[in-house]
Amino acid sequence: MNGQTLMLPISVSQIAEPNIKINVPAVAGGTNEEAREKINATIVEETRALMKDQGYPSDDIQEMDGTFEIKNNQRGVLSLSLLNYAFTGGAHGNTLQKSLTFDAATGRSYSLDELFKPDSDYAERLDSIIRAQIKARDLPLLGEYPGITEDQDYYIADKALVIYFPLYAIVPYAWGFPYFPISVYEIEDIIDEEGPLGHMLY
Repeated sequence: MNGQTLMLPISVSQIAEPNIKINVPAVAGGTNEEAREKINATIVEETRALMKDQGYPSDDIQEMDGTFEIKNNQRGVLSLSLLNYAFTGGAHGNTLQKSLTFDAATGRSYSLDELFKPDSDYAERLDSIIRAQIKARDLPLLGEYPGITEDQDYYIADKALVIYFPLYAIVPYAWGFPYFPISVYEIEDIIDEEGPLGHMLY
């Protein structure tokens, strides 16, 4: 991964239709055109996928609001969360979240397993940390903790890897998204030093 100090300028465009307002982030410069196009295409694709998962297009949608949060934009790593809230009637709406982590120099996006050394048994390690946090925070689980999956949601926030689960997945709705921050130093021995988490170590 190159461009360790890379911090990318972010611009915002909007998808606006009746009852629908989606803010879409885009990289506006700071890296090569190919990387920029790759990152922006992935963001648009995931934004559209969230809209579709919320039932778009549909006359039932009374409100749809799309926002984003930049979690990390330093050391050549861009990590962000896309959030989509939709209300179609009933007691309350539903919010979906999808996070993306990119190498700013190449535009490559990383799944959770790609942050770790091959054969590092990262899932077992992360699960034991998360189980300990569940116990320490006394979270009211809806069932047994399911363990992380291959396409597990996560983002990077400075020197922490943050694992999270969808609404309703492991705790009641009122608890929102359950987030589990894990210090990079706690898992330093299994991190792929060439990947995004590796750049947070130093």
